[in-house]
Amino acid sequence: MNSDLNQAFADSPACDASPAADDSPAADESPGTAASPAYVVGLDAGGTRTRAVLADLGDGRTRGEGTAGPGNALTVPGPVLADHLAEAVAQAVPEELRGRVVAVAGGFAGAGHQAQGADEPGRLRARAALCAALARLGIDATTVGVHSDIETTFAAAPGHPADGLVLVAGTGAVAARIAGRVPAATSGGDGWLLGDDGGGFWIGRAAVRAALRAADGRSVPTALVLAVGQDLGLPAQVLPPEGYGATDAVPWSAERRTAYRAHLLPAVMDRSPVRLADHAPGVVRTAEEKDVVAVQILQEAARRLAETVAALAPHPGEPLVATGGLLAPNGPLLPPLTERLAPLGLTVTPVSDGSPGAVALARLAHAARD
Repeated sequence: MNSDLNQAFADSPACDASPAADDSPAADESPGTAASPAYVVGLDAGGTRTRAVLADLGDGRTRGEGTAGPGNALTVPGPVLADHLAEAVAQAVPEELRGRVVAVAGGFAGAGHQAQGADEPGRLRARAALCAALARLGIDATTVGVHSDIETTFAAAPGHPADGLVLVAGTGAVAARIAGRVPAATSGGDGWLLGDDGGGFWIGRAAVRAALRAADGRSVPTALVLAVGQDLGLPAQVLPPEGYGATDAVPWSAERRTAYRAHLLPAVMDRSPVRLADHAPGVVRTAEEKDVVAVQILQEAARRLAETVAALAPHPGEPLVATGGLLAPNGPLLPPLTERLAPLGLTVTPVSDGSPGAVALARLAHAARD
């Protein structure tokens, strides 16, 4: 194993590096023998869900899968994050196989990348929650690696490349240049308050803003008014009539507009700000129905994502691995983004999520240890 990989996995020790206890398995039952094959676990912990994959150490073949709630290392409280990780891993790894897991790697939204050091706050929180979850399940892996979601996403591309570009656009949005499987430069990813332009939060916030502007007359009618109102469970009597936004002939009275705004604002404020991302799917549906405002929001989102990638000074022909709810295979922003990036000559490779990359990194970390 070359020195770059050894460096990349230098901070992936076991959760408890103390000597093995007296009840260690006998030699003929130790993980990795023909009689007892060894396994690895890869985790993709994003802003919306956590996915765990159990795979063979030898060939990486998937043996089990599990899903649970959000896994953002900075926005999900530590105990809740540990619960979600434990739930996903428990589904993926049958109890009788947990003693044969030799390596675990997770890619976490909100966690810093390897080059930022093991004491980066997001990585510290992710590692603490992951170790707690593994201990709860009785998994005592030799190596436990915590990575940013951009690292595992890039490693999920076919052939598990070591160098190129990656773009993650789910609740948030971040791009990075990867060198030796470690981010060398990043663009975006500044969180919902300060950045993440073009991500799900940005799209959902734009939808609510468009609905408010239409309600008080600052903007053109849009079907997003109805979509946002229904998503928030507003009373039917304050919503615009069916067909509003599709044609100028459908009226919406001033009284109902006022009542709509009076109900919408508290409904939004009562939830966590990041929940604005929940409205992104409604924007996609409304755009598919040819609503002009929704189409414009998605086009602007694609433009901002392309701008995020362009900031990394890509080279013609360079691979760009893309994932997240907006860019995974068949993602709604994949076609417009690909079109906008065409002048840069990039080869866009969409992947479903970072769990295959986490599996690959777990296998590499185990190999680097030997």
